[in-house]
Parts: sequence; structure tokens; C-alpha cells
Amino acid sequence: MLERDPEPPPADAAGAWESWERRGVNQFRLAHLFMPRYRQILEAELPEVVAALERDGALRSNPLLEAPADFTGGRREGDDRFEMLTGRRAVVERAVAGVAAATAGLEVRRGTAVAGLRTGAEAAAGVPHVTGVTTADGEELTADLVVDCTGRRSAQPAWLAAVGARPPEEELEDSGFMYYGRHYRSADGSLPADIGGALQEFGSISVATLAADNGTWSVVLIAGSDDRALLGLRDVARWEKAVRSVPTVAHWIDAEPLEDRVITMAKIEDRIRNPNPDGRPVATGIVAVADAWACTNPSLGRGASIGMMHAQLLRDCLRSVGTDRPAALNEAFSEATARVVEPWYRATVEFDRHRLAEMKALAAGRTYETDDPAFGIAKAMRASLLRDPDCFRSFLDVAGVLATPEEVLARPGVLDKFIEHGGDWREQPGFGPTREELVGLAA
Repeated sequence: MLERDPEPPPADAAGAWESWERRGVNQFRLAHLFMPRYRQILEAELPEVVAALERDGALRSNPLLEAPADFTGGRREGDDRFEMLTGRRAVVERAVAGVAAATAGLEVRRGTAVAGLRTGAEAAAGVPHVTGVTTADGEELTADLVVDCTGRRSAQPAWLAAVGARPPEEELEDSGFMYYGRHYRSADGSLPADIGGALQEFGSISVATLAADNGTWSVVLIAGSDDRALLGLRDVARWEKAVRSVPTVAHWIDAEPLEDRVITMAKIEDRIRNPNPDGRPVATGIVAVADAWACTNPSLGRGASIGMMHAQLLRDCLRSVGTDRPAALNEAFSEATARVVEPWYRATVEFDRHRLAEMKALAAGRTYETDDPAFGIAKAMRASLLRDPDCFRSFLDVAGVLATPEEVLARPGVLDKFIEHGGDWREQPGFGPTREELVGLAA
């Protein structure tokens, strides 16, 4: 495994947060939440990582079991599926990296960047076949399969172009969100009371409150990246005033901040690459996994779970097809990706577009209207979650990356319940600042 960042993981979780440099990961110290699907896959596939995370103080949390029985109807069989095992990105990555480094047969080479691809005899007529990589130091490495896990910044299109391959078909758009966040720590290791969920919408902003490891958490204000009236939220004092104006969130910043500034992030792209345009691979002997294949805005917390699902699919395809039939492997992996993982990408992008358009409309003093029924259904789903135990569980299935919206809506009677208990979502009162108040706080 080649990793361009040179620093190995620190000796402990505290060092991971305080000093580990991962310049190749632009969101390394921003807010993270690892969803139930991620925990499920770790427990099934990588129990050593689970043990390492628990030693490092990762948080186990179940939003269903921690909610009042009036909302959940009491505990039911299967409610354990909503459990999360989560922490700050640096702490979780340290645990994963430590297990990888101790795994027999796996060599992790840090400080080794890939400069390009090597090719050999074609496995499919007219299609370049990748046989390895060339590092930035000029070293040539051979491989039965090159797996691109280089994330959002993957240079695979440039690598492919350099060996004469057609470019992958790409869909690309700026998700349009701006993130303003800070991390906090309690003095006694406790966490603030969760009043309203990890992601709450308040007109032209959303607020994320994400519990993490060792009594830490993050609070993030999410606005439109072109909402210039809110750029003042980069200032700590203005940011704190804005957070305190939201009654369900204000108490989350009554603790020790772990940064002396507001950490911001923008220019986050929704992007997906199809390696088989027109049904023919652009190259064989190379595949892209997780964010190198498709990436979305991080506010829904789905990225790590989607990446792990994608890795499982690749493993399964390798077991069933092998590497001695490169074109067949490419076809099998592409088909499995489109069938199993791509629906999550599409659902996330659909959410992005609607939420951003709604935020822009509300900032301009207008009501957001759309002919797409999915928007109203998503709003009804959220509005109904504390009004009906079945709606609550259905919402958490989607939020936890356990079932796609389409799978949930296909369940008998679920859509009717969403409409019955959340169809009045436009009439429900808001609990955050008005647009005028928010602009004033940011000014």
C-alpha cells in the first residue's frame, strides 16, 4: 500500500489529534461521524480495528435506544443495528492504520507518491492494461491490480490520459456548501444532551452536533458557499453567537474548545466517475474505490460507510472473478458498484441539490417550491420521526446508511405513515433564528 503522506500514526490517540500531519486529507481535522453501517462492517470484517478503537476511547452510541420511549415505543428486536462506533477522524484513522501496519503480508509504504501508471499487453482489444505504477522517485512496481484509494483528489484521469486511455465519464458539480466548525471537550468525559438529532435544519443554515471519542464532539454551522451575508461566521465570537441563538444546540458549546479559531471548508464537490463509458472499460488492471470513484458533501456522514461497502464489493469480485480475467473483473466490479453503491451517491446528490436550493430561496425571503415529490417525502420523513416509532426507525435506517430511501419507501405502509405524521412539515414551528437575526449575528 502506497501512501504519499510520510508521517506514521502516532503512539496514542491524543497524539493523533494534536500532532499527526495528513496533508493529503483536506478534511482530516474537520467534523466526522461514523455511521452504523461503518460499525457493522468493522465488526464483521475487521474486529481488530474495533478493539483498537475501543482502546482509544471511541464512542458507542445508539440514537434509537437513547431516545425517550415516548418517541421510540420502547426497545424492539433489531434496534441494535442503529449503534454507532465513532470518533474524531484522526483518532479513527490511527486505529485503522495501526492494524494495517501489523497485518501479515501487507506492507504500508508511507511517503511514497504515485507519479503514473505502467502498462503491458492488452487484455481487451484497444484498451490499455495497467500492470503497475511508477512512483515519484522513479521506482517501478508491478501489480496484478492497481486499486486507487487516493480519495477526492485522485489523479487517475491524468494517469490514464498519460497512457493513452479514454477519460472516465465524469459528472461533477460543486455541492455548494460552506462549513464552519469547532471541536469541544467536556471536563468529565460526558457529552451534551442531544435535543433534535445530529443534523438539524434552520432555514438558510443547518447545524451538525457530532459526538466523538474521549468526551469530545464537534459543532458545525452549514451555509451556502455563496451566502456572503454569513461569511462573518468565520469569526469565533460571531460563530458562538449564532450557535447560541439555536435553543436545541446552544448548550453544545458550554465546554472547552479544542481550537482557537473556526475551521472552515468549502469547494466540496459531488463527483462520480464511470470507468465504463459506452459499456467499454477505459482501462483494465485498475479500479477506483470510495472517494476516488465518487465523493459527496460530508454533512450526511455517509462517506466512510460507502467506502467500506465499496471495498467489500471489490473483495467479493476478486474472490469470484480473480485477476487473471481483467476485463471480466472490470465488468463485474462496475456492475456491482452501480447496483449496490451508486444509489447512495444518487440519493446524497439529490439531497444536496434540494437542500441548497431551499437554503438559497429562504435566504432570499422565498419559499422553496419544486415539482420533485422526493423533496416533500424527505421533509415529511424528518418531520415524522418523533411522532411515530416506525417513522423514527425508518429515518434512522436511511441516516445510518442501513437502507436506501427507495428501500425504505418500498416497505408496506411506510410512505403513508410519513405523510400522516409529517405531511404538515411546512406548518411546523421553527426553533432557530430568523434570517434577519442570523445575518445580524454574522455581521
